Amino acid sequence: MNKYKKIGLTALAGSLVAGSVSAAEMSASGSATMTFTGGDEKANHGNGWTMADSVTFSASGDVNDIGVTLSIELDGDAQSKKSNATTGYSSANATNVVDSHSITFDFGDAGTLVFAGHGGDGFMSANDDVMPTASEEPWDVISGADAGVVNGFSGDNMFTYKYSHDSGLNLTASYINAGTVTDVSYSDYGVTYTGMAGLTIGYGEGDVESTTGTKSEESTMFAKYAFDGFGLTVGMQLSEKDNDGASDVETTGIGLSYQVNDDLAISYGTNTMEKTGSDDQESTAIGVSYTMGSLGIALSMNQVDNIAHSGSNDREGYQLGLSFAF
Repeated sequence: MNKYKKIGLTALAGSLVAGSVSAAEMSASGSATMTFTGGDEKANHGNGWTMADSVTFSASGDVNDIGVTLSIELDGDAQSKKSNATTGYSSANATNVVDSHSITFDFGDAGTLVFAGHGGDGFMSANDDVMPTASEEPWDVISGADAGVVNGFSGDNMFTYKYSHDSGLNLTASYINAGTVTDVSYSDYGVTYTGMAGLTIGYGEGDVESTTGTKSEESTMFAKYAFDGFGLTVGMQLSEKDNDGASDVETTGIGLSYQVNDDLAISYGTNTMEKTGSDDQESTAIGVSYTMGSLGIALSMNQVDNIAHSGSNDREGYQLGLSFAF
């Protein structure tokens, strides 16, 4: 990450939050990715090549003893994202290249509060699949395989509060007010425990009703363990979506990753989505990643049977990515 520091930016910080402001720090970081997706003969990937790019600027300072950070991401792919009605942006704003942007309030030992104008995550969306992997999730890469993922809800103008205790207990709570992106206010919460070396366990739940009358009660629980000195990490995750007036969904994910050396990692993962009265969607993935400083190469080879619970829809594909971090 390249950082550019300036002292005495009180005018900038003062325009963000009124009050007593100390010196601010400016920073910038960036990334770029070239990705080739292929092997799935039933999907239209164009020529297979796509590009992603991002530059994030942040300004941090103290306001009345509260740490305040403004973060703004410039993303070349934001144009297509802004045209999605569920984000709360109209198609007239589709040329806006500003993507994720947020204000973070750091209360020290009392935790942090993030207000995300765009790009926020609650516990459920941030932990939809936390299984160890060297590349992509088993339900990724193949078109349509991610439709049943249990991931709560996220949208613009989202509040997320996080608190971490010295014991290793961590709390996350999120809220989106009813309005443009959800008919009924959304909230979720989750807890994780990381107080034992190598162990991560967690549980979260939330109620989704972005369209009135389509409520779903969602929950997830997971556990991962990294064997110290062996480079091996194993994990399992169970998630549920209980839908009012529709079939319920249960998912089981299992992941195994091995850090061969400081640069090379390999993984194997499975994910099974069970839907009442339908065929199970069964996904598997083999991942490989290699890093050389700021350069990363990742390969994911995926196979999904019964996509969207259709017994006649079995496909496989792969994705190769080359990424740079600055």
